[in-house]
Amino acid sequence: MTDPLLISIVVPVYNEAEVVGRFHRRITAVMEDMPQFRFELLFVDDGSRDATLDQLLRLTAFDPRVRVIELSRNFGKEPALTAGIEEARGDAVIPIDVDLQDPPELIPELILQWQNGSDVVLAKRSDRSADSFLKRRTADLFYRIHNRIADSEIPEDVGDFRLMDRRVVQALRALPERRRFMKGLFAWVGFKTTTVEYARDPRAAGHTKFSGWKLWNFALEGITSFSTAPLRIWTYLGLTIAAAAFVYALFIVTRTLYYGVDLPGYASLLTVILFLGGVQLIGIGVIGEYVGRIHLESKQRPVYLVRNRYPKD
Repeated sequence: MTDPLLISIVVPVYNEAEVVGRFHRRITAVMEDMPQFRFELLFVDDGSRDATLDQLLRLTAFDPRVRVIELSRNFGKEPALTAGIEEARGDAVIPIDVDLQDPPELIPELILQWQNGSDVVLAKRSDRSADSFLKRRTADLFYRIHNRIADSEIPEDVGDFRLMDRRVVQALRALPERRRFMKGLFAWVGFKTTTVEYARDPRAAGHTKFSGWKLWNFALEGITSFSTAPLRIWTYLGLTIAAAAFVYALFIVTRTLYYGVDLPGYASLLTVILFLGGVQLIGIGVIGEYVGRIHLESKQRPVYLVRNRYPKD
């Protein structure tokens, strides 16, 4: 007799004391409806400043399926998700947010598709009406730009919620990079993939930790992590401006030969100088994004640091 397959559910949390208990009750009901599998519920506390960690420790006291990884500080969701994936022991791993926008009741369907031979089962949001109009439009724009210029496409309207076979997890763990854009890494490793659609619910409690500014930086991280197209764009833009300047210079020389020298225009000269200066600064900024990534990768700092693991051995 072999042991039942182990399913690891990875849950990054940061200041989510309002919803931890509710999430545990719903996910527990799902797990108990599937006695043919073993489950572990792995919470990664990303430096919470409220009572989140205390509530998680109370869960470990009466539910032996719960494990808690306490990070030494707030590293961000991507490092916290990385920590959970690296610490998970399951034959399959399911990352899910604690806010209950991704319904735990979909997990049996993900497992069924996995048993049917899929290495990755994506949970795709068919209805995002719970998100704001601006968030939906900016997300659509990001997917459209990223998938046009990146080497590997990110499935649209798919977040971190998915099931991954152990071989996929091992492939992710083998990737050495430290600045991690997990959606891109999930897509890059590939493997046989199936999609399951669902309607996304509103947040059960609390509020999102992603401001508009953080989402903008997150989008830049995703684009610069998987494409050098922004650098190439500025190369072509520079060539275009240089060609236009050459053509304009020929025009000035020709006009001067035929009509003589007229009074130079201060306003037009100032406009051209400011325009070219702005283009150069934007180009330097794009290069800086890539140089910054090289700088951070060269330090070889760990993606995260663990303060404690609960329950303690």
